[in-house]
Amino acid sequence: MSAVMVDDGMDAGIAWHHGNPVAEGRAMADGLGVADLGTRDVVEIEGPDRLTWLHSLTSQHLESLAPGIATTALVLAPTGHIEHVLHGVDDGERFLAWTEPGRGGALVEWLERMRFMSRVEVRLRPDLRMAWCGHRVEIPAGWAVRDSELGGSDVFVPRDDDLPSTANTVEVGLWAYEAARIAAGVPRIFVDTDHRTIPNEIGLMGTHLEKGCYRGQETVARVHTLGRPPRRLVQLHLDGSLSSLPEAGAPLMLDGRAVGFVGSSARHHELGPIALGLVKRNVAVDAQLLADDIPAAQEALVDPDVGLHVRPVLR
Repeated sequence: MSAVMVDDGMDAGIAWHHGNPVAEGRAMADGLGVADLGTRDVVEIEGPDRLTWLHSLTSQHLESLAPGIATTALVLAPTGHIEHVLHGVDDGERFLAWTEPGRGGALVEWLERMRFMSRVEVRLRPDLRMAWCGHRVEIPAGWAVRDSELGGSDVFVPRDDDLPSTANTVEVGLWAYEAARIAAGVPRIFVDTDHRTIPNEIGLMGTHLEKGCYRGQETVARVHTLGRPPRRLVQLHLDGSLSSLPEAGAPLMLDGRAVGFVGSSARHHELGPIALGLVKRNVAVDAQLLADDIPAAQEALVDPDVGLHVRPVLR
């Protein structure tokens, strides 16, 4: 069967599945999957000051980042709300990062405004696309690679090159990839977050607590010190007897009132229908919610009192 494509939204144009999402999910779990993530935007930062410069601007500790070590960094508003995200790796000469579809231009524009006297160059790399490769997939020499939060690798692929393919690899679509990400409790910025999200609510993803000042740091430090982030990330186990999945952004309801919103959702090959959501801190962790009128049980991902991620350990 030929691939069924995503036909709308920010991921339009890549494969939703290749005919058997269950087999594709198993291939991901076995480390043999290869997923095209070509809608992501790729940003390159060169220059001798790149790491100290990024260190001063973002929520992550980057000034001593070793080559080949994957990292995630956030750009925060002065109020601590998330404005940009970079999932990157440095190779000793340049920092390559991917961000969400359609967000690269605004990120580059903001970084350009922050250059001042720093010896850095920032550019979009439309000639590169993203792919995810399982840990058992052989990646061609010379391709830039970062460890993925899902296991395996995020790979920066020359756009005109084919993805790795051998007798054992399996092409997987966004369905299986998203299901694995949700099952791992890894939030997708701008899908599982909104304009009010602070890092403490999503387990301090991409945020280092022992570095100098950066924009938004005061909010992060205050909430971490005092505890009790306003909201918390949860995994939702949805009623599997229903055929529908909740719409992203739909309200999460408890006793007739909205207590949060649903982010991404998918059908996992083992767990069934699952989703991520942000709920108010004071919602009981065992309360059953309605996600777009679908009954949903919570699994805690972020401690409601301290804002630390329960699983996985996010960079």
